[in-house]
Amino acid sequence: MGVCGYFVVSWKCLVVLSFRLLFLVPSGLPVHSQGDSQTDNKVMDNITVRQGETVFLRCPQGDIVTHTAWLNRSSILYAGEDKWSVDPRVSLVTLNQEEFTIKIEDVDMTDEGPYICAVQTSRRPRTTSVHILIQVPPTIINLSNVIVVNEGSNVTLMCQASGKPEPSFTWKLLSPSGDLASEDEYLDIPSISRQRAGTYECTAVNDIATDVQTVEITVNYAPSVSEGRDVGVTLGQRGVLECEADAVPEADFEWYRDDRRVVHPLSSRIFNGFDGMEIEDAGQLSKLTFFNVSEADYGNYTCIAINKLGSSNTSFVLYEVIEPTSSTLLQVQDGNSGSMGMHVHTYTCLLLAILQFLLRF
Repeated sequence: MGVCGYFVVSWKCLVVLSFRLLFLVPSGLPVHSQGDSQTDNKVMDNITVRQGETVFLRCPQGDIVTHTAWLNRSSILYAGEDKWSVDPRVSLVTLNQEEFTIKIEDVDMTDEGPYICAVQTSRRPRTTSVHILIQVPPTIINLSNVIVVNEGSNVTLMCQASGKPEPSFTWKLLSPSGDLASEDEYLDIPSISRQRAGTYECTAVNDIATDVQTVEITVNYAPSVSEGRDVGVTLGQRGVLECEADAVPEADFEWYRDDRRVVHPLSSRIFNGFDGMEIEDAGQLSKLTFFNVSEADYGNYTCIAINKLGSSNTSFVLYEVIEPTSSTLLQVQDGNSGSMGMHVHTYTCLLLAILQFLLRF
């Protein structure tokens, strides 16, 4: 059945084969393998190394060493000074009577596993085994894309990451509230509200490092218009009505005078008989400006904010404010003068009466 029987390759088989190949031991002579009482076997502590770093494999020699070799799971790396591995990352560091050391640079997950140093001395064969553990920093490999939903929808965010040890996860809503949302790779948000829109941060962390990525959630909702404020303007002066709407996506605005549309839908200038007016939309705010208010401009106006989810409206009154004229001021001044004259006359009469009373004595 062969040395290993049915081609089942084990560490014991590999070591035996290595001794025979390397040390040219005739197959008829006994070669003691691991577990044999005449073979010294030593198991070293595991070596833990981070991905990308360099690991050193040291094997003590001692006695009179005739042959020595480093082996991994499936092949011979070094036999004495002779390199058997074709991997350029593997190289010899030290080979003398004291130690046999090789190194593996830029280690990766494929390098994880058991390694054996096999030594043939003048007395007996000896093996030293060690297990390399590779630690890998977390890398987020699957994250939810940008999400756009309507208010009230159910939302699930997903964040998956590779890494060793296996990473743990934390979800945070960065804006606007910044509260801790979840400690799992999935974040469920039932019946999402507009207050839960914003930037969500997924953090994957293990003992080695941390990886962070973000995803945006946009929540659409129908417009909500602030209550309109009535405006008083003097004839011939400038007047402005302001309409503010909170909506996602941003609302389109329409202005009406009673039941009549104020502005043409394709222009910001007035064409429907409302000359001297202009509508300016900027984000959440719409302004209806009267450059030179006339009697015909006074009245009731309605602002309607519209997006694909609905609409909202508010009403305004543009009313006249009468400023005092010059004739009105003169009348007030004349009235004040007459009142002052009456007071002076009364005071004079009183003085004359007192004087006549005193002259009698």
